[in-house]
Amino acid sequence: MGIKPIIMRRTPKSIFRQLVIVTCCFLSQLAFSQKNFSKDADRAFRCKEYFEAVELYKQAYKHAKTKEAKARIFFMTAESYRMIGDAKQCETWYSKADKVHYPDPKTILYLADAKKAQGKYNEALANYTRYAKEVPADDRGKYGVKSCELAENWKENQTRYVVENMAMINSRESDFGPTYASKKYTTLYFTTTRDGLTGGKLDGGNGQNFSDIVETKRDKNGRWSVPLPIAIPNTKDNDGATFVSRNGRNMYFTRCVVNKNQETNCQLFVCVKKGNVWGDEIKLPFSVDSFAFGHPALDDKESIIIFSSDMPGGYGGKDLWYSLYDKKTKSFGTPVNLGKDINTWGDEMYPFLHEDGSLYFSSNGHLGMGGRDIFKASSKGNNKWNGIENMKAPINSAADDFGIIFEGNRERGYFASNREGGKGRDDIYSFVMPPLNFILGGTVSDCMNNVPLEGVTIRLMGSDGTNIETKTDKEGKYEFADAGNGVRYINMNTSYIITTDASTTKATIFAEKYLNNLERGKITTLDEKDSKKFIQDFCLIPSIIEIPLPAIEYDYNSATLRKESKDSLDYLYKVLTENSTMIVELAANTDCRGSAAYNLKLSQARAQSCVDYLIKEKGIPAERLVAKGYGEDRPLKMGGVIFTEAHINSIKTEDGREDAHQKNRRTSFRVLSWEYVDPMAPKTPPLVKPKIYGQEEGYEEETDNIELPNN
Repeated sequence: MGIKPIIMRRTPKSIFRQLVIVTCCFLSQLAFSQKNFSKDADRAFRCKEYFEAVELYKQAYKHAKTKEAKARIFFMTAESYRMIGDAKQCETWYSKADKVHYPDPKTILYLADAKKAQGKYNEALANYTRYAKEVPADDRGKYGVKSCELAENWKENQTRYVVENMAMINSRESDFGPTYASKKYTTLYFTTTRDGLTGGKLDGGNGQNFSDIVETKRDKNGRWSVPLPIAIPNTKDNDGATFVSRNGRNMYFTRCVVNKNQETNCQLFVCVKKGNVWGDEIKLPFSVDSFAFGHPALDDKESIIIFSSDMPGGYGGKDLWYSLYDKKTKSFGTPVNLGKDINTWGDEMYPFLHEDGSLYFSSNGHLGMGGRDIFKASSKGNNKWNGIENMKAPINSAADDFGIIFEGNRERGYFASNREGGKGRDDIYSFVMPPLNFILGGTVSDCMNNVPLEGVTIRLMGSDGTNIETKTDKEGKYEFADAGNGVRYINMNTSYIITTDASTTKATIFAEKYLNNLERGKITTLDEKDSKKFIQDFCLIPSIIEIPLPAIEYDYNSATLRKESKDSLDYLYKVLTENSTMIVELAANTDCRGSAAYNLKLSQARAQSCVDYLIKEKGIPAERLVAKGYGEDRPLKMGGVIFTEAHINSIKTEDGREDAHQKNRRTSFRVLSWEYVDPMAPKTPPLVKPKIYGQEEGYEEETDNIELPNN
């Protein structure tokens, strides 16, 4: 059974009503057709109501009569989307304007910008090249070409920063402008346009809710709480882009008041925390309604404030300026532009002053990867910065990256981005620079017999104060590597010395003891850009053998040391220094010419001359040295040949015989004992535990406070 239609009776009264409705519709359509959407769209654009302007321009297009009017609407629609920050829509509408040959060449430039902001570097490069040809006087075309080339390289060769989306605090809307609530670094304030806040209504500028400042806290497990709005300074207007003083008492922030159909500018304010409540805001004295001010950043002493503004006297759209606090007048002074080293034809925004004095900021005017990139500038003193560096990927991307902050002097913090893969329109990301992983290892062996030595103590001493040791295993191997729990033995930007202690060596079938290696191992991690394993092998000499000092030679029938002989004795000096308990015998030998008694006396004199040198010129205690002359009784054995008198006489040439005699005029040393104790010897440096990454000392919260500036 169907539903019956209701048939209305046509009475005079109903006919009258129909006539009224028809008349109203006709008048409404007439008014609609007469409405100047293009003019209203231009008004909305001037008043920075870009989201509303987009809808009005689209309506204006339906009523446009000429190609010129339609082309202009395409361009202005694209301009509105550019101010909103929607790269995809920018590309769509600039492309339409370009196809109908809109005369403004910036159509090509902004189309290239929109493509670059989406990572379409090859397409963007083509448009930049085209713009450079059409407007050769404007360097933005050349800069665009260069930036696309650099972006491709930076994308492929990223820095070691690790970037992660802070999904637990981000929303589906915009979340940006993080700042620490104090130097404890456990509370974050940030700006958001999420639902359910004070702002409530939609902003005609971007189609989002009016922004508010929210707070989130990190617990002992590293988890962040649900962000909650702070009572003041949030209002029905756009509030955000904050900076909180070191002691957490003063909040500097941006407020953008929106009045319908009126052109207004963002301004800077400061408020004081009284107990747990923020007090009333005070407008900063230099912040005047005629121009836009935003994004405050101060040093720890609150003696300087850096901010973004479009005041006259700048170099582009929005520049970075600074103002100094005058304690006498209790006010911030006249703003000063940071200059052309920092500011460009584009916009410089979201400054941050690092503890080391460097300045971080976001810009679309310097060579970058996409929309806005984050840059670093080094301090050169006197409130000046230069040496601009792009932070590169993964801090920067093809999209907008801005508002970076650091946790003190640590290489970690937060920033905002609208890159692909985020949770909302703008998201907050964390970043950290993990330390490079360095490993030191090697093998210790017997120099003479090439067998591994177990139990040798390896000591590692670093320029950062590290002083640790380990022992070799059964295979003679040792290693200093990441111990876990943040403990790292080999740190970045540090130089190390590696030494051996043979006193702990386990005996082998070849020797009971070994000499410490004379050559100290040296490594450095300075300027190392990648993780690395350093190899430092050692071989130790068994102390039971006689160790020759080959460069110690004498003239015939003389006990006087030759000049070059002292270099060889300096080697023995190092051996004695490295083996501080060792007592040695210096043995001198002669050739076979002359009587045995004479040669014995001569060899004793030669041995004594070596001992005298080490005592008198090098400061070795006499108790550690024994001079012993062996005369001609111990001819040299070398290569299976013993240099006896008979063997030497068999040599055909006189020079050859003299050379053989010279080899017998030699000195060597051997270890007698390891029992010497020097009462004046310095103690072994104590072992110092390695530093633990990520557990540096924190900051003590300050209780002082600056006086508020006068309005």
